[in-house]
Amino acid sequence: MDTHQTRGVISRGGFDETFRRIYKDDPASLCVQRARYEAALQGFEDHFGDRDVRLFSTPGRTEVGGNHTDHNAGHVLAASVDLDVLAVAAPNGSVLVRIWSEGYGPIECSTLDLTIDESRFFTSGAIVTGVLRGLLDRGFAVGGFDAYMTSNVLPGSGLSSSAAFEVCVATILNHLYDDGRVDDVTLAKVSQFAENDFFGKPCGLMDQTTCAVGGFVTIDFEDFENPGIEKVPFEFGASGYSLCVVDTGGDHADLNDDYAALEHEMKSVARALGADVLRRTSKKAVLENLASLRGQVNDRAILRAIHFFDDDEKVLQQVDALQTGDFGRFMDLIVASGLSSFMYCQNIYANAHWQVQGLSIALAVSENVLRGRGAWRVHGGGFAGTIQSFVPDDLLPAYRAAMVAVFGEKSFYELMVRPCGTMEIVPTEPKEKE
Repeated sequence: MDTHQTRGVISRGGFDETFRRIYKDDPASLCVQRARYEAALQGFEDHFGDRDVRLFSTPGRTEVGGNHTDHNAGHVLAASVDLDVLAVAAPNGSVLVRIWSEGYGPIECSTLDLTIDESRFFTSGAIVTGVLRGLLDRGFAVGGFDAYMTSNVLPGSGLSSSAAFEVCVATILNHLYDDGRVDDVTLAKVSQFAENDFFGKPCGLMDQTTCAVGGFVTIDFEDFENPGIEKVPFEFGASGYSLCVVDTGGDHADLNDDYAALEHEMKSVARALGADVLRRTSKKAVLENLASLRGQVNDRAILRAIHFFDDDEKVLQQVDALQTGDFGRFMDLIVASGLSSFMYCQNIYANAHWQVQGLSIALAVSENVLRGRGAWRVHGGGFAGTIQSFVPDDLLPAYRAAMVAVFGEKSFYELMVRPCGTMEIVPTEPKEKE
């Protein structure tokens, strides 16, 4: 269908069944998504003309369990959310990929020039080129296309807006040129390759995998090259809780050394015990060798190693709680994970800026509003930025009010766990006749 026909199907509710599944299932949300998709179609038409098009959606993701466990070959639990990158796309019969990204402007790449160019590091165009190269190297077809993209995945919020963009580009190519044959995990690996080699940013596979697979996803990083990935069946929409992210502010620009120290210190304990990463040793070994370890590594490194083992085990317990439907136990484990991050991982505030503790304040407010009724913990890397909370529906207004009073109107985001990952969005009513 062309852009005009597709808008007509949307206005008649032809996509509503899909919208209810991947976004909030209420009338207000339906209205928002209809308007959003219609605006994206208009955006495509304005930049590329009225042509036959296809719709794609890739969600952002949130880290649920396993705080700084991935880089030491541990387990993580993550989930896709109902914020997404939305794309309207069509093949263009050329060797060019042309993307107009709302708020960012045009991106143009050639499928004939897929070499790494360090002068283009940290640009969106480099990511697109990397995705093209990654698919081609794996034996898949690629080609030129035009796309209009818009995203409500909050940049800088720890919800992985960059991973969602990468996976969305890979998904478009998968459906336009490979008939959807590329599996979700391969889409994730291609996207990681693009970010590492072409964008110039080292990253693990958690973000891209969760955006691609969707729902609750647990990942075992014992084998970094081929991590174990398992989707965890749980209907979050029926839990009676909302997933909330609170942006406490703070600048990540001067925190690179703090993030690097987390991995370095954990691995220093592993090396002192004769291993390359903590996964290859044990908490028992740490505790039995405390005296000698204190002569080889700093005390914070030892505490961070203890956090690794405790939080790694909690991921397995969280997965079990979800699989058995014990949401109360799941909440308790989230709180325990957050306390471990505060006491042992020590990534709630930067030592150099101890006077500024937005995350600590948000966690304290959460504990006092939600005590015994929900869960709260640091979200993502820490030191500044966001916390994550699971809030029962009846406490949501009070919790929102408390957070907004401290951090402002734009600090609070009420989300849901989206049950599916990256996908083509198709109507559930018959297409209009040509």
